[in-house]
Amino acid sequence: MSIKSLIQILILIIIFSIIAGVYHKYFNVNKKIVEETTLQEINNQEQIKELERKISELEFKNNELAENIGNKKIQTITTENIQEKITKENLINEEKIENNIIPSKGIKNLVKDVEYTSVDDRGNTFYLLANSGKSNLNNNDILDLINVRGKISSDKRDTIYIVSDLGQYNSVTSNSKFYKNVIINYQEKQITCINFDINMETNKAIAYNDVIITDPKSTMKAGIVEFDLKTKDININPESTSTDIEIVTN
Repeated sequence: MSIKSLIQILILIIIFSIIAGVYHKYFNVNKKIVEETTLQEINNQEQIKELERKISELEFKNNELAENIGNKKIQTITTENIQEKITKENLINEEKIENNIIPSKGIKNLVKDVEYTSVDDRGNTFYLLANSGKSNLNNNDILDLINVRGKISSDKRDTIYIVSDLGQYNSVTSNSKFYKNVIINYQEKQITCINFDINMETNKAIAYNDVIITDPKSTMKAGIVEFDLKTKDININPESTSTDIEIVTN
């Protein structure tokens, strides 16, 4: 083989090698591009799915938050209604107390179910019960009472029972005042009056103002009725020295 033929063969080999290399490189690049494109699409799809999942979570949280806000609004409205109702009831109760007790504006320390018990040196027991009470404006030792019940009892004498719409109790002296629709029951007698004062220091009690005494046999109108808490004796006096006690026989 001549040198010229050998050179031509080498040149052809080189040309084919170049063409093969270019062809291989071209298709490898395309294959790589296709693979990269496919991976990119897969990544994009996964990102889209992840984004959709996050959007769903956000929508769920938003709905839950909206529901909680709605519940809080309802609870707030309910609380405001209850508070408004309580405020109205308190105003009504305060108005009732002010209408029933000596001007009570500024009186503090409302007490419910007031109960006192005291015993003197002779063994007489004084028991006082009221639905409610407030400190008196002029004297902190005195409690203004509403719906009052009282009882004076001993081992030797019959019990005296007292009820009235209003009253006062002195926590230092144990003296008491009953007034407005006062009813006193002792033995077979019932005494109605406007005022009934009990003085534990002197062991005396006095019923006065429009006093009417009723027993099974008669009804009498008197001025003042005095009770001796030691002996439980009753002294009935006319309204004045010039007025006789009116007695009506049943």
